[in-house]
Amino acid sequence: MKSFFGGIHPKYNKVTRREKIKAAPFPKRVVIPLQQHIGAPCEAIVEKDDTVKAGQKIAEAKSFVSAPIHSSVSGNVLGIANSPHPTLGKCKGIVIEADIETKWHESVKKRDNVESLSKDELKNIIKEAGIVGLGGAAFPTHVKLSPPPDKKIDTVILNGAECEPFLTCDHRVMVEQTERILKGLKILMKILEPKQSYIGIEDNKENAIALFEEKLQDMKLDVKVVRLETIYPQGAEKNIIYSIIKRKVPAGGLPMDVGVVVQNVQTAKAVYDAVYDGKPLVERVVTVTGAVKEPKNLKVKIGTPVKELIEFCGGYDGAVGKIISGGPMMGIAQYTDDIPIIKGSSGVLVQKEDILKDEERDCIRCGKCVDKCPMNLMPTQISQFAQKGDFEKCKEYFALDCYECGSCSFVCPSKIPLVHWIKYSKNELMKK
Repeated sequence: MKSFFGGIHPKYNKVTRREKIKAAPFPKRVVIPLQQHIGAPCEAIVEKDDTVKAGQKIAEAKSFVSAPIHSSVSGNVLGIANSPHPTLGKCKGIVIEADIETKWHESVKKRDNVESLSKDELKNIIKEAGIVGLGGAAFPTHVKLSPPPDKKIDTVILNGAECEPFLTCDHRVMVEQTERILKGLKILMKILEPKQSYIGIEDNKENAIALFEEKLQDMKLDVKVVRLETIYPQGAEKNIIYSIIKRKVPAGGLPMDVGVVVQNVQTAKAVYDAVYDGKPLVERVVTVTGAVKEPKNLKVKIGTPVKELIEFCGGYDGAVGKIISGGPMMGIAQYTDDIPIIKGSSGVLVQKEDILKDEERDCIRCGKCVDKCPMNLMPTQISQFAQKGDFEKCKEYFALDCYECGSCSFVCPSKIPLVHWIKYSKNELMKK
């Protein structure tokens, strides 16, 4: 089995792996933030009291590294206001009161001429559909599909690892939408013209591996399914590249620097929806799990409040200690359950109040964080420099290469919040 340096084996707790995807209740009101992706925020092109339809563009991307935003419902625009946001704390969002019956915008219609579309036409469809990476990073997909002329892409990797504990949304999409994912991958391959293509799946998802191998034979696609070791963070771009083709992305570099483009399986499904069905990115599959009475995988309209999903899952199971947007390793704790689901929302994890809280102690120089860091960094050194405010030293120790997987904090016997300090140093360096 394929793997990489470092990594950890947390308890995976994938209790929803057999839970088929269900449609979440239709929201009465959605809040659609103007910032849902890496890059420049969008500018609203609707105003208060406007009537919109599902799939209609409501915010325009003014920068190349950005992605337009569409309404997930039909209804009336109540206004544009600062609202809770799962990663930014607060952000301007378009508030829409939904109609009882969904009316789709005229632009949302099936295409019969997909095979005849050119590479540029396909890229433009993906761009206009507002598709971003659905693995969590939310990098605009059309940017990944437009490498500079000097960055020749020879490898495409479809990421089906889903190594984050608790989350199973990608797994269920792989099992239930296998053919659509592969047709989306075929579109990506047509655009990039790679010499080799792979689908990387951790070996704890045997049914997904079997389904992809079967469908690939039926469709006669020249793609290899790679069985990956189940280890966290296998699904990180740089790790999955090394695991499959043994190429190392240079410090400060991107996958395209080594001739690779990596896309998440839900992203490939969204590409299929946009190209074949003319449907922009207005919904995604999310895992709602942890301390809820009925954990589920749900197909959710973008902008739906998290509290409505929790209610649909039977409500909270006991006292709530923490609500996390995402998984327990890389997710972000929230101050309210009134946050909306956005394009990058892969999960909602509720933790109980009685979770053991260990007290932080001094570093004992054991080196466990160094052993387990998949980026070969020295988390304890970066943390100490950050606490002293020596951010130039943090930079010298490659703090900016950390992608905040949390492996170091997980294994630290002194319970030092290493990721917190590294993230702090990265934010300070970015400010400069």
